[in-house]
Amino acid sequence: MSERKTQQELDFERKHEEDLQRIREFRLIDDDFMAAVFEDHDCAEFLLRIILKRDDLIVREVHGQYSIKNLQGRSVRLDILAVDRNNRAYNIEVQRSDRGASEKRARYNSSLLDANLTDSGEEYDALNETYVIFITENDILRAGLPIYHIDRTVQETGMIFNDQAHIIYVNSQIKDETALGKLMHDFFCTDSSKMYYPILANRVWYFKENEKGVATMCRAMEKMRDETAAEQNIKTLLVSVKNLMKNMNLSPEQAMDAMGISEDDRKMLLQRI
Repeated sequence: MSERKTQQELDFERKHEEDLQRIREFRLIDDDFMAAVFEDHDCAEFLLRIILKRDDLIVREVHGQYSIKNLQGRSVRLDILAVDRNNRAYNIEVQRSDRGASEKRARYNSSLLDANLTDSGEEYDALNETYVIFITENDILRAGLPIYHIDRTVQETGMIFNDQAHIIYVNSQIKDETALGKLMHDFFCTDSSKMYYPILANRVWYFKENEKGVATMCRAMEKMRDETAAEQNIKTLLVSVKNLMKNMNLSPEQAMDAMGISEDDRKMLLQRI
């Protein structure tokens, strides 16, 4: 028993040291770290003011790693969801892979905001003005520009089609002396002392150097590991259920009964079958 406990302690210490090393290497371009930093109200407001070039923007609420439902009822996690005092909604995502920031992904996120930020029966005019903002590691649209603003237009007239759904791509490759360029520089810093903006540097320092901040990040990483393990378990069960349905000509419920699957797992599986 004592040997097993000693091994558990060694495993914990190893994981903890690995977590500390990962935290030291985190940058704002890493989505989990970015979500933690910009869950802070003032940091989110500062970010949006620079990207949108609006000194008057006041954030009313902000949520990191915000779960939102898609049309199938499954939860999709947004990096950051912020709402300003004029009820405009902002989804901010960092994407290191080009695929994760495709045009259709932007359209999908925009539709999620529309579907989830209004209540059933409300008039269409009650739809929030929305901004889907991708901060990308690469220049996704390949025009060499630091920022791209996408709004629908009427082809025949060139006039803006004022549906108030906006998509913005920020190209983090351009790190010049502009406010946006300096912001992108800060997105790639592992050392808070080398960042331009104190408001962001202080928050990064907190999660990397402050005892409470580091503990918060360690707990978040442990939660991520648990969620990853749970997701892998659901995927494995899903394959087994589908195979049993196919081979034995069973309904989903019959297959899950035969496998003795718990009620909580059943609910998740039924959303995916």
